[in-house]
Amino acid sequence: MRKPKKQKMPPLNDLSRSLTAFDPNQTLTVVVELSKKNWLVAGIIPGVERQPLKKLPTDENELLKLLERWRAEAEKAGHKITRIAVAFEAGRDGFWLARWLRARGIEAHVIHAASVAVPREHRRAKTDRLDTQLLKRAFLGWLRGERDHCKMCAIPTFAEEDAKRPHRERETLVGEHTTIINRIKANLARLGIRSFDPQLEKASLEKLRTPEREPIPSNALAELARDLARKQFVAEQIQQIEKVRLEQLKQAPKIGTNLMVLLLMRVIGIGIETADMLVKEILSRHLRDRRAVARYGGLTGSPDESGSSSREKGLSRSGNARVRRGMIQLAWRFLRFQNESALAKWFEMRTKNARTSRKKMIVALARKLLIALWHLVRDGVVPEGVVLRPAH
Repeated sequence: MRKPKKQKMPPLNDLSRSLTAFDPNQTLTVVVELSKKNWLVAGIIPGVERQPLKKLPTDENELLKLLERWRAEAEKAGHKITRIAVAFEAGRDGFWLARWLRARGIEAHVIHAASVAVPREHRRAKTDRLDTQLLKRAFLGWLRGERDHCKMCAIPTFAEEDAKRPHRERETLVGEHTTIINRIKANLARLGIRSFDPQLEKASLEKLRTPEREPIPSNALAELARDLARKQFVAEQIQQIEKVRLEQLKQAPKIGTNLMVLLLMRVIGIGIETADMLVKEILSRHLRDRRAVARYGGLTGSPDESGSSSREKGLSRSGNARVRRGMIQLAWRFLRFQNESALAKWFEMRTKNARTSRKKMIVALARKLLIALWHLVRDGVVPEGVVLRPAH
């Protein structure tokens, strides 16, 4: 029997161009250069020769009033505005402004800052006014449907953005915890004490003695006590985050992205922290294909070719840094816990006679593994030879 043909899914928009027809006579095009103190707004108004540039306070209502005023100017010049397109670069302000504008019927886009071409002079002039000109040029090309002018960020919902906070906060707290421990060890090493383990719960400073048989000086003792108290406080916050995450998985195992997390946790070698990070950062996104997955994970190369010269400059580092770090760590762990899998055998076959290439090849393994996990959570395809824990 012939297998039934699978229906082809419509291609996902990679956000490198607009799929909506652009009518410059009925479209109010606006770009905004955001900063802490004020916003510089530049527009292209149909029927108006000048291209206005207006500095506003950081107030979304003032921006909305300005857009309505420019719409009125265009209609006064005989052009009925049917589309208002606003764009600004991604940055510290996040995506709240884009969501706010879209809720009021305005088409808002967030430009990937690294995708805008800039002059390559050694000392190029850079001002907010010049930046708005570059943004207008790139945004107009994107609206016309031409590729490679700029790329837009996928605007997450409020819930999707909030779902990333726990594992990102935990990552920050783990870094602070490590910094405190290293500072305690450094202070003790300065006094010649190397046998003290600050990670022990019953660690006591009063009984410690220096090589000269002297107790720890009072100021240093007080500093170390504060560091230990700070370490304990940070550790408790980490435990709170982990406890809440486990409770959410138990209460709603099949709601939202929890099912993806539980599926990844069945792979031996992947724990809850890695599974939660991968799902929230990349695997729950609607990416076009495997190349887009590898690109967003920051695991693609950056070739440098000119004439007969050809070399590889290493990782492009243009994707998600958290995913890149996590996948390279997971790839090393995967070789230990899934050594009979096809991916582990592929790695060993290519490095058994060239041990010095293992660090380079681990990036290739991480890229292949990320794509395999993407297929696992999207299509349910288990990578060849990978051992899964029994389902609960």
